[in-house]
Amino acid sequence: MSHANARLTIYGRAELVRRVVDLGRPVAHVVIELNVSRATGYKWLARWRAEGPTGLLDRPSRAHRLPGKTSAALEAEVLAMRSSRKLGPARIGPLLGLAPSTVHAVLRRHGMHRLAWLDRPTGQLVRRYERARPGELVHVDVKKLGAIRPGGGWWVHGQGSAAQIHARTENRAGRRVGYDYVHCAIDDHTRLAYAEIHPDETAVTCANFLRAAAAWFTGQGIGRIERVMTDNAKAYRTSHAWREALADIGAESRFTRPYRPQTNGKAERFNRTLADEWAYIRPFHSSDERAADLPDWLHTYNHHRSHTALGGQPPISRIVVSNAAGHNT
Repeated sequence: MSHANARLTIYGRAELVRRVVDLGRPVAHVVIELNVSRATGYKWLARWRAEGPTGLLDRPSRAHRLPGKTSAALEAEVLAMRSSRKLGPARIGPLLGLAPSTVHAVLRRHGMHRLAWLDRPTGQLVRRYERARPGELVHVDVKKLGAIRPGGGWWVHGQGSAAQIHARTENRAGRRVGYDYVHCAIDDHTRLAYAEIHPDETAVTCANFLRAAAAWFTGQGIGRIERVMTDNAKAYRTSHAWREALADIGAESRFTRPYRPQTNGKAERFNRTLADEWAYIRPFHSSDERAADLPDWLHTYNHHRSHTALGGQPPISRIVVSNAAGHNT
């Protein structure tokens, strides 16, 4: 495969050689036909004459020398100091005469975990960012999106359009279109996600969504949800309907730490992905059109979209691995 920014593919380079060498045509004419410079044409001709057909292949763009690269011996010192003294980049750097950013790069390159994730006496990784099996913990959250007026808003018609002026008039008159509430459930281990759009986030709606999500997860091979983590909204903390739904699916309730949305980080990150890759990916002409696009996007997310935390595999791949290990029983 040719370099991404190359003007000529390997076949184009061979064609340049054929026209010049075999057909005896001037380089100046051939390069115009192939839309490259004379310097490029003469470069490939020179490589072909020196190396033959292999000279038309791409060469690595990596520099032959990297005088500023940290030596292997110095990297070993960084790793040894990190392991023995449990120091961070800001402490290791001055001791070894390196910039903290260089130390950080070395630690990242060798897969060293953050100090906050380690047991200090043993150096063992103790902080877990994912549960060991599917269904052990499911994160639930609600993403609130502005509803779309029929015909679309300014995203479709542009700033200053008649549609935008009409929407402003309607808003001033108190006739707002309101919001769509996207209820989401994400399995902590697999990252499998389920979502529904509702007109509110009342306790009854949240409870019914939880039952639907549990049934959907069962269909994906997650037999039981053990715990459900939510924020501290009243619909989750004080609602009888929510507690009944938890009892129906046999799950316990867990809540995020106050003012710490990071506790429910997987749900927050999914909400961002949902907004970037579905809700705001293109202009929609109505809320119904946007809603109709959600099932296809969820299927892509669960079955085809690569996930960085899963080694580039889609969430459904974790179900296959867990079934093989006997976790989904």
